[in-house]
Amino acid sequence: MTRQKPKTRKNILITGASSGLGAGMARKFAAMDRNLALCARRTDRLEALAAELRATYPGITVLIKPLDINDHDQVFSVFREFRDELGTLDRVIANAGLGKGQPLGTGHFSANKETLETNTIGLLAQCEAALEIFREQGYGHLVVVSSVSALRGMRGNITAYAASKAAAASLAEGIRSQQHSTDITVTTLLPGYIESEMTARAGKTPLLAPAEKGAQALVASIEREPAKAYVPRWPWAPLAQVMRFAPLSVIRKMG
Repeated sequence: MTRQKPKTRKNILITGASSGLGAGMARKFAAMDRNLALCARRTDRLEALAAELRATYPGITVLIKPLDINDHDQVFSVFREFRDELGTLDRVIANAGLGKGQPLGTGHFSANKETLETNTIGLLAQCEAALEIFREQGYGHLVVVSSVSALRGMRGNITAYAASKAAAASLAEGIRSQQHSTDITVTTLLPGYIESEMTARAGKTPLLAPAEKGAQALVASIEREPAKAYVPRWPWAPLAQVMRFAPLSVIRKMG
């Protein structure tokens, strides 16, 4: 059934919401009086986050469900269940992903395979599930979380990760083209280095933004609903233009 597009994206689904960028965005949207549908594999962390948000913002609805995006049938069922419980899904933030990679050819094929399967096929499942709901409603905002590493091939532990994020950006653009002139909006987020468990595992990281600043920048970008956004805008928007044309001798220093 086609519904009227809301002025405010009231009901927001976030995958990978148990920690890091997902949890940070959830806190920011809760402070903006939005209802939240949060899912991730680590249900203990989801439960703690939901309890925190319900206590701090008693006027909003916070729903949680376990979700492994590599269980593709579960992605579709969880998204539909959230939609049924909230009535609509106005925005879906496809944030869940994996950064578990190793240099190619060093005997860690399984880790690189898992990263690519999670960040590409798992993302595809999220996009398909969201779009089915949006097409039925007649509107919706799909947010695909890619990365500035998508701009170029990267070396070392993030070769597979960067390739998966390039696929994510391409997928989002294709969906955006398909939904042109409809009330289904698609935003590609390309975060730079933002403090999280993933960046902590990577060791020393240049130009690392604090988690609070990163979450605020992500939510501000999402609210504007652009086609594409580098986050935080400074320094990543200008650096992205440099990255596109810099020689590999420069790019490899970023990996």
